[in-house]
Amino acid sequence: MTLEVHGSAESLPDAARALLDAAAAAEFQLSAAWFGTLAAHAAPPGAQARLLVWQEGDAAIALLPLLQLASGRLESLTSPYTTLFRPLVAPTADAAAIQRAGRGFARFCRRHGPLRLDAMDPDWPGRGALLAGLRAGGMLALDFAHFGNWHLQPAGPGWSAYLAGRPGELRETIRRRLARAGRDASIRFELVTGPEGLDTAIAAYETVYASSWKDPEPYPAFGPALLHAAAAAGVLRMGVLWQGEAPVAAQYWMLSGGTATVLKLAHVESARALSPGTVLTAMMIRHVLEQDRATALDFGRGDDAYKSGWTGTRRAREGLLLCPLLHPAGLAAVLRHAAGAARKRIL
Repeated sequence: MTLEVHGSAESLPDAARALLDAAAAAEFQLSAAWFGTLAAHAAPPGAQARLLVWQEGDAAIALLPLLQLASGRLESLTSPYTTLFRPLVAPTADAAAIQRAGRGFARFCRRHGPLRLDAMDPDWPGRGALLAGLRAGGMLALDFAHFGNWHLQPAGPGWSAYLAGRPGELRETIRRRLARAGRDASIRFELVTGPEGLDTAIAAYETVYASSWKDPEPYPAFGPALLHAAAAAGVLRMGVLWQGEAPVAAQYWMLSGGTATVLKLAHVESARALSPGTVLTAMMIRHVLEQDRATALDFGRGDDAYKSGWTGTRRAREGLLLCPLLHPAGLAAVLRHAAGAARKRIL
């Protein structure tokens, strides 16, 4: 049993690379392309990817994608754009094997101080075994609420079935806004799924974003790099709504494993009378349901008020703070966490 540490997916042994390839088929955010783009374009200065691989014989049991900061501290290879993260586990690995992998990960990570893992699914089946292994390796796991994730599995296929399940007020708004946009000859919907036309769509998105209500991106190079990677992988669904020669709304989705996930959307504030955000969101959902046959919708990070109407179901994403009790910074993190919990109970 060995633990290997690699700086990129390209240096992984074939068995470990197979874990990434298998995960990518179900979720693009667990693919080599996603993690590579994050490490290259959405990491703090001086940070480097650290892909931890637990092997038993010739088999890769688990892979944990991490980022090592310039300070030496480790954290999950995630970013403000990540909506789901977890270790990648071989389908043949049982609970005992996952626990051994967790213990191996802990023994490597504990020397670097506390380790934070973000955007975790608390219902992931391997969670209990992984945490047991991390504890056996000398790390105390403290969980915390990270963000809400709104999603939907429509009751039936197609756009009509989706609309039938939406609140009446939203359903009527969609009907009226789409009808009005259809009568306006200056309104045009553009969909980009591959490299062709992508640079023009990216420029349109950046124009829209700059004229929207949103704060500047913390990693402005990440979006274009991700869009090119997603187009190459065949998972990109990028929509632009034009009014004449001007883009008034833009958003991009990723389609993998039957789920269409919207990662970014924006509209021009001065075009609010047109409701361009509502129109484009409806057009995108109609496309992924009717043309791509998506079986689920995911509205990404956060509890923005509009998401409940478009989807209807909320699930939690949690964070894990893994604290090595024999490391001074680990003990300090435990004490801070306990003080914060006590303060919440008092309030």
